[in-house]
Amino acid sequence: MKSPFTFDYSAPKNPEQGKLYPAVFLLHGMGSNEKDLPGLLTDIQDDCHIFSLQGPILQAPGYAFFTVEEFGKPHRNVFDQIILHIKDFIEEAIHEYPIDATKTFLLGFSQGAVLTQTLSLVLGTEKLAGAVVLSGYLPGHVKEEYSKRSVEQFPMLITHGKMDYVLPYQWGEDSKDFFKEEKANVTFMAFEDGHGVTPEVQREIIQFFKTNF
Repeated sequence: MKSPFTFDYSAPKNPEQGKLYPAVFLLHGMGSNEKDLPGLLTDIQDDCHIFSLQGPILQAPGYAFFTVEEFGKPHRNVFDQIILHIKDFIEEAIHEYPIDATKTFLLGFSQGAVLTQTLSLVLGTEKLAGAVVLSGYLPGHVKEEYSKRSVEQFPMLITHGKMDYVLPYQWGEDSKDFFKEEKANVTFMAFEDGHGVTPEVQREIIQFFKTNF
């Protein structure tokens, strides 16, 4: 890979010669790293490629993918650039690994969920097979100014904790409403907790991938 990203990678177990497999690209939250999210996919890790990217910006105690101008508003130039870099990473991975290009998925938590929603619109159903959005939001400039590809019938799982004091629960509702208006196939899961991933949410994630692989 020529990409500048630091990333963790796991391959399908005992792959068949010449067979192409699904791929899931993981994007962590602010202050975390590439080790954070792969554990969510233990139950399906033998069946797919998993790429967990590390954000390039130091953000104690870990890393970030972008910086913010104010609450809920990323710095536009940094954000737009990282979207292009992740897009390039996905395209390069598809060319270099035995990936089924019709089964490419995104999963992001918090800041990673912001990127996942944005990339879903940038890549659309032509390049992606589904997305999991965990406790995020969709920036205003993306809704209003980005050129968007079709997400009609695009499978999405959006989850948000009702007691989330980091990113308001209403932002999860707003994401659900936006993507439903775009005709995506949205499953929305509200849960009685804060900014995180509960065991119930993890089970829903695994079910989502088993259904869509």
